[in-house]
Amino acid sequence: MQSVTIVRESPVVKTSRVLQMCGMFDLESRPQTREQWTVDLQLPDEWNIGLIVGPSGCGKSTIARTLWPNEYSQEFEWSSEGSVIDAFPRDMTIADITGLLSSVGFSSPPSWLKPYAVLSTGEQFRVTMARTLAETKALAVVDEFTSVVDRTVAKIGSAAIAKAVRRRNQKLIAVTCHEDVAEWLCPDWIYEPTINRLARGCLQRPKINLRIQRVHSRAWQLFSKHHYLSADHHPAARCFCAFWDNTPVAFSSVLHFPHPRSRNMKREHRTVCLPDFQGVGIGNALSTTIGGMCKGMGYRYVSITSHPGMIAYRSRSSSWRCISAPNWRSKTFPHSSSGIKSVSSQTAGISTRMRATFEYVGPPMDTDAARRLWDD
Repeated sequence: MQSVTIVRESPVVKTSRVLQMCGMFDLESRPQTREQWTVDLQLPDEWNIGLIVGPSGCGKSTIARTLWPNEYSQEFEWSSEGSVIDAFPRDMTIADITGLLSSVGFSSPPSWLKPYAVLSTGEQFRVTMARTLAETKALAVVDEFTSVVDRTVAKIGSAAIAKAVRRRNQKLIAVTCHEDVAEWLCPDWIYEPTINRLARGCLQRPKINLRIQRVHSRAWQLFSKHHYLSADHHPAARCFCAFWDNTPVAFSSVLHFPHPRSRNMKREHRTVCLPDFQGVGIGNALSTTIGGMCKGMGYRYVSITSHPGMIAYRSRSSSWRCISAPNWRSKTFPHSSSGIKSVSSQTAGISTRMRATFEYVGPPMDTDAARRLWDD
């Protein structure tokens, strides 16, 4: 795409109020208003994410609508009663839908069952982006990107969405007045209409530094309603929280796993990340750290999960070994080859669901550090 000149003219209807206002501010009364933009866009041959950013009134939306009229994202219709998952294209499987929702950071299955109208603003933003990617085969242009959410959701959501777009090898152009999302999106190019400048992306996502510490079981109350299976929590479980800038963002708990073939085994009991912080791997990072802690104390650490995001992450990670492949399981589960028997889904009130069992095989935490974290 080379240089393009965009002109917008609008007639001015000379009502009494218009004439009074022109007189008050000494404005010339013209028959029409006229604005013009010269846009120089030489996009790279290969890219996934572009960003058009600038203050209100600089022409961002006009430029985007003019250059990509067919790709410009419109508002979706949502059922007032139906679950949001039913709004996705008919040809998508439930695994495709839940995987896409998880990839953009909307990883709370209880909320997948809700109508769009009752979701939080942050959840609405994420599910809208998931549907945009689902219904767009090539390029999606999203105006007012992150404008309706708080800035924490905007940043975390941008990072999650960027990962999803690149993993799916799609194209997204975000149009926004918020410059703070740039380093979280890490776009391949950035265009600023105010100065007609196109820059190649060279940003890196800021590091998320977490502090993990043992907490009282009462901390579960903050996270319980967001867990994908159950709000129940075993009183004997040992609990840990991940803190980001002193804000609790994720929770994980551990139970001893009695087994006739192995006495030195611990099991992940509950792991959940708060919705505003989902999509950037915080829950998986916490779970992996707990696995390293247990291994550092000489324990095996296993996790049985049916969460699609966790299954996908652990299947790719060298720190986890799958010992029972993802499969649809009924109420009775056979022993796996490792000798670990899956817990009956009847205990969670579910007749069948996809489950997978993983064992942590990554590096152990330093023994002293592991025991301090365990006993703190």
